[in-house]
Order: sequence, then C-alpha cells, then structure tokens
Amino acid sequence: MDLFSQSDTNELLNLLPEDGTVHYYGHAFTKQEADAHYEYLLNEIPWKQDQAIIFGKLITTKRKVAWFGEEEFEYSYSKITKVALPFTNELLEIKKIIESITKETYNSCLLNLYHDGSEGMAWHSDGEKDLKKNGAIASVTFGAERKFAFKHKRTKEVVSKVLQHGSLLVMKDETQTHWLHRLPPTKKVHRPRINLTFRTIIT
Repeated sequence: MDLFSQSDTNELLNLLPEDGTVHYYGHAFTKQEADAHYEYLLNEIPWKQDQAIIFGKLITTKRKVAWFGEEEFEYSYSKITKVALPFTNELLEIKKIIESITKETYNSCLLNLYHDGSEGMAWHSDGEKDLKKNGAIASVTFGAERKFAFKHKRTKEVVSKVLQHGSLLVMKDETQTHWLHRLPPTKKVHRPRINLTFRTIIT
C-alpha cells in the first residue's frame, strides 16, 4: 500500500531521524497517468541545459531544466538567475493533485531532465533566499527510478530512498538547514528521469 493513501499525513513515516521532515508518499499517480505526464513533459517542455558559475567559471550541464511559476518569478542559484515561464495547463493539473495530497500550496516549479544514470546532482541544500523558509518542497518523479540520498550536515548520517515512476516525496521544516541531498549517478539506469520540484517563492 502506498503511504499517501493513509488518511492522515501525520501517520506518514519521517525518513529523517532528526532535524527535519521528509515524507515519501509513494505513487501519487497511476501508471497510466504517470506515463502520459512523462510523454508530455519530455516532448513539450522547452528544456534548456542548466548553467552555473563555479569557482568563477561558467559550467554547462548535460542535465536540462525548465522553470515555471504563477508569476515571472526570478530564481537564483549558483550565481545564475532564471525567470519563470507561465504554468502550462498540464503543470497546473499536476500541481493541483500534489497540493491536494500534501495539503500545501506552491507557486512555482523547477523541472529537471536527467537523460540517463550518468547525470545526477551533487550534495546541496535548497536554501536560496527566494524560497519560503522551512516551506514544503514537493518532488515528483516521472520516468526512470533513481536513488535519492540525504546527508546530515553535522553527523554525516546518510538516508536513501528509491523514487518510483509517478511518486511524490516532500521535504519540509528544517530539512534544508540541517541536511544535504543529492541524486547520485548510476551505471544501471539507461532511460530518462524527469523531476518536478514544486516550491513557494517569497517576493
């Protein structure tokens, strides 16, 4: 049974032992729904390679991204600023479902396209000043299953979870203050994964 089918989100198991809250809801979409969203997102989103300035050098990633919002929000990380595109009807449909499950509201979404297991994300926290402090970040996975990991900044304890096609994971409370997270690369995955992270931008 998927965890999100429980009536009270307080019954959800917190994946973190301390200093934060991460809930994994399992499948938020049926396989048919998840397949349809995956095909739409893969083919219709205006994907662009991500860029970051690291140690003064402009780095362009193989991973592709897109940024959407209710307004033309500016979102800055790694010294690069993005301006949000208006939500598509499909993204609004997904957002409505996620808001219903999580009992939270979101006004923006960062999308990531990982073409295969060789593409991942290094340890980091989503602590940008534009984000609502201790607010919920809802992460939706379509496509390939990938392991997602958390590491406590002080104790270095690591917690991992495999994120399934059509699944939902939520990070909130002090998670970003005390924990890093990453998507480790793997040689076992040969198909794309699309990740949607719904967030709240404070203007």
